[in-house]
Amino acid sequence: MNGLVALVTGGASGLGLGVVRRFIKEGAKVAIADLPRSRGNEIADELGESAIFTPMDVTSPDDVSAALDTICEKFNRLDVTVNAAGIACAHKIYNANKDIPHYIDTFENVLKVNVTGTFNVVRLSVQLMYKNEPDKDGQRGVVINTASIAAFDGQMGQVAYSASKGAIVGMTLPLARDTAKLGIRVVTIAPGVFDTPLLGSLPTKVRAFLMKTVPFPNRLGDPDEYAKLAQHIVENHLLNGEVIRLDGALRMQP
Repeated sequence: MNGLVALVTGGASGLGLGVVRRFIKEGAKVAIADLPRSRGNEIADELGESAIFTPMDVTSPDDVSAALDTICEKFNRLDVTVNAAGIACAHKIYNANKDIPHYIDTFENVLKVNVTGTFNVVRLSVQLMYKNEPDKDGQRGVVINTASIAAFDGQMGQVAYSASKGAIVGMTLPLARDTAKLGIRVVTIAPGVFDTPLLGSLPTKVRAFLMKTVPFPNRLGDPDEYAKLAQHIVENHLLNGEVIRLDGALRMQP
């Protein structure tokens, strides 16, 4: 990790912040990408010269391009992109008690941020990574995307979220194939239930149930555990085109 330059979306909280802290601890330089109202500036100041804050809406091509320009000016290159930005909602397809169907704009917004946002950051990051000199394996960069075990066994009320994370899983192999000749690897992590603000957005009953259903270890994941896997993906050049579950053997029930 020493000397590598990484862009981490959603880097001001949750899984993204875990990656930011670990990567810098391991000697990398990191651009923390998050919304302007986030704690990104504060965190960058705390972490010193190895960190910068690049305000970004991941769905905005202009925001992502501006962030990449800033990375070029500050660090001269980009080696790793970790897409950890995402949103969730909890709505059944139809609420019989209130006679309300799932709101279409809520569904569209979750897909826009989680799927279109991930795609937008990847397509522009790859363009910059390709300018790197390849290493002995011919590698120029690594992209790590974030899905969820909800992509495989989503619960009631997770139609929008599961659809968005399933799309990220489905993007993994074709992205890896698209970028193979460029010397860029693409791997997706599918986390289980982690102690993040995103989990905090779920109803209390759902949170409590999820925490109890993790077989072993019987607890929430720590963002640093996600970050450790992200670090291993960067360091292990043979990992490519794969989706890795990180969930304590959790298989979510309805």
